Amino acid sequence: MTESSDTTKKARKQKKKNKKDSQLVIRIATEDRDRFVSLCEDMDTSAAREIRLFIRKFLKENEA
Repeated sequence: MTESSDTTKKARKQKKKNKKDSQLVIRIATEDRDRFVSLCEDMDTSAAREIRLFIRKFLKENEA
């Protein structure tokens, strides 16, 4: 097996490991949602990205 095919297989495994395949449905006030989405757009990011970052940070800070 060549080095490049090993690298490709590792990349596929990593991509599969990081696959986003779950949803979290929440209820928030429409005004809060709209303000959040608008601010994210102004900051050239997405609401989903910022929520994922928040969750990862929260888990890192609070898990034993």
